[in-house]
Amino acid sequence: MNNLNPSLVILAAGMASRYGGAKQTESFGPSGETIMEYSIFDAIKAGFDKVVFIIRDEFAESFKAAMEPKLQGKVKTEYVYQSLDKFRNGRVVPEGRIKPYGTQHALLCCKDVLDAPFAVINADDFYGLDAFKKAYEFLTEAVQDGKYACLGYQLKNTLSEHGAVTRGEIKVDEAGYITGITERKEIFKRDGKAFRVSEGDELEMDLLTPVSMNFFCFTPSFVRWSEGEYDKFLDQHDGDLKSEFLIPEVVDKLISDGEGVVSLVKTDARWFGVTFKEDAEIVRAELEQLTSKGDYPKSLWA
Repeated sequence: MNNLNPSLVILAAGMASRYGGAKQTESFGPSGETIMEYSIFDAIKAGFDKVVFIIRDEFAESFKAAMEPKLQGKVKTEYVYQSLDKFRNGRVVPEGRIKPYGTQHALLCCKDVLDAPFAVINADDFYGLDAFKKAYEFLTEAVQDGKYACLGYQLKNTLSEHGAVTRGEIKVDEAGYITGITERKEIFKRDGKAFRVSEGDELEMDLLTPVSMNFFCFTPSFVRWSEGEYDKFLDQHDGDLKSEFLIPEVVDKLISDGEGVVSLVKTDARWFGVTFKEDAEIVRAELEQLTSKGDYPKSLWA
């Protein structure tokens, strides 16, 4: 693998339908920072020197106007646009399709700008400095084509008090390699326990289960490989107007097909994020507390 410095790819093109607003650009920090600014701040501290934002064209102008003055001179930036018509190989976009095609489709839209190993994260999740340090270490020391990593968080630290969430349940072998990631789309908390809904039944889950929060370490070859998988996805699911091509599901396919191996990289960092409107005040309080402790300056970019 080449020795170019790793990039950070941020997934910021989602519609945030459950949240009911543009949470990617909402102010949460003491000086009006977005959640992703804390990720960028931590990533720079860990060693990353380039950020690739995946956004939608309709809010590109306002997004850049908000981010560029803060980041200029601190990190290189690049912008990629996710749109429904990309990588369809002549297929017509189904009538009524509004929802973006998911996180792996967003990553596929970066195919032509990625020339080095990279980490990919969600814009609306707080991952913590330890996670970025471990990702950077993996991307500069252990990564190579066909050998990737997923940052793993304990399920108990990723649940919302305000409704069901989707998490990628991770299975690992004795060597620390992931044997599968299963998207669990209705996980909720009740009486201090975690449950997932499966065909109408509620099944309890171990609170220490490692889960994916969409923080992965890849090389560009993974993105190129996924283009063929997207073609298969469209053959099977294009008629479903809410279907999504998701990173954890593609990683699971890569593993099951023997196309690569994915290490579980455990982090002690705390995770929090916004899925529902009610999560917003919790996130603001968490960031205020971290600022008071001195983990972050009151103004990240001052």
